[in-house]
Amino acid sequence: MAIVTAADEKRVIDTAPKQLFIGGQWRESSSGATLDIEDPSTEDSLCSVADGTPADAVAALDAACDAAEDWAATPPRDRSEILRRSFELMNERADDLALLMTLEMGKPLSESRAEIVYAAEFIRWFSEQAVRIDGRFSMNPNGSGRLLTMKQPIGPCLLITPWNFPTAMGTRKIGPAVAAGCTMVVKPAQQTPLSMFALAQIMTEAGLPGGVLNVITSRKAGAVTEPLFDDPRLRKMSFTGSTPIGKKLMEQASKRLIKCSMELGGNAPFLVFDDADLDAAVEQAVIAKMRNIGESCVAANRFHVHESVADEFAARLTAKLTEMPVGRGTDDGVQVGPLIDGSQRDKVAGLVEDAVGKGAKVMTGGDRVGDKGYFYAPTVLSDISPDAELLREEIFGPVAPVATFADEADAIAAANSTEFGLVAYVFTRDIKRAFRVTEALDVGMLGLNRGLVSNAAAPFGGVKESGFGREGGPEGIEEYLSTKYVALDL
Repeated sequence: MAIVTAADEKRVIDTAPKQLFIGGQWRESSSGATLDIEDPSTEDSLCSVADGTPADAVAALDAACDAAEDWAATPPRDRSEILRRSFELMNERADDLALLMTLEMGKPLSESRAEIVYAAEFIRWFSEQAVRIDGRFSMNPNGSGRLLTMKQPIGPCLLITPWNFPTAMGTRKIGPAVAAGCTMVVKPAQQTPLSMFALAQIMTEAGLPGGVLNVITSRKAGAVTEPLFDDPRLRKMSFTGSTPIGKKLMEQASKRLIKCSMELGGNAPFLVFDDADLDAAVEQAVIAKMRNIGESCVAANRFHVHESVADEFAARLTAKLTEMPVGRGTDDGVQVGPLIDGSQRDKVAGLVEDAVGKGAKVMTGGDRVGDKGYFYAPTVLSDISPDAELLREEIFGPVAPVATFADEADAIAAANSTEFGLVAYVFTRDIKRAFRVTEALDVGMLGLNRGLVSNAAAPFGGVKESGFGREGGPEGIEEYLSTKYVALDL
């Protein structure tokens, strides 16, 4: 799809499913209520979807539980083939899936296409992991018997996904759940449900039985999911989103000791040492900061640059970001789309205003863009005060604050001075320093001389208040398996 027309946009919206998906059937909300989906680049309504109720959520869990026994008993190869067919269908429909995502989320079409490729890779990866679920058999150390360990599906799951990567965050959870033999209820973000509905449609066409995957949308997420946490049939919850919401969900899950995976907030430091390749550091900084308009938990949130190269780095980064066209994600050549809504744009603007009020210098940007849509200009700030809020808070927007450090110890201290620990980026050509710094940083992931860490074959997750559990990689499927030990008397 080279040039997107109004007819293309209308077609993908008109043909997209808009109802709840329960037990293999599309249905309206039990209340008949609907939820408007907004185009963040125009502030206009794209369409309406079903606004689910607590009763709908319970019906979805009922369907997941009804399907659980048969699905757990389905041969791993069969589960693998369904995932493989889903991967192929996603690639066949990549253009339409990308356009749908851009319309409801706002990111440039090129980024939406890249997300569909990334999302499909999780489906392919876990299609391969489905047939590699291993146990073990060993001798009792005293020789009197044998020890048998097996892995089994944990059971019905609740998967809660965010708006910023509406397809990839779905496949990163659904892929391993399907591969492991689990059934699930998925609650996508209210801003971006169309991408999840489209994924459910594809997986059904690929042969996924009814009830294995159920999708509930609602404007009142807490009220809708609350009865599920009280239901003893729910065995697992996976959430991607903010740390405050994650903590509330943990409290609910603790009542029944539901197993949890939590991928929460970040505050990623991007460290540039004096010996770094500045050309590479700036190039990768643009990727780490501006991917997804900065609305990413792994976005570089704060740049800590050695004082001897900070001015040059800031100037080069400013030149790059100034050149990036801002506009509607479907427009040709656009690299920076709108933020998701007015609240997010106001938050970004407030963080910039706070930093400027405390002495920061605006190198480029620093303003809202346009009269319609939630646009904010790509922004570089220098001379950052240590007490600026954007050094502590996750910006989630196209703003790059550049602070300085004097030596390695100073850089490590600055990077670790946060309650978060999702990802960090380090740029240096000194191999010994690279190992010292990577070992010293309190994060779950690290990009060494590169600004992109996400990979379906690698474990994604953090430490501290960035959460726990891992998604992707061989580790990802373990989150959906329980271990059973059998003592054999010979």
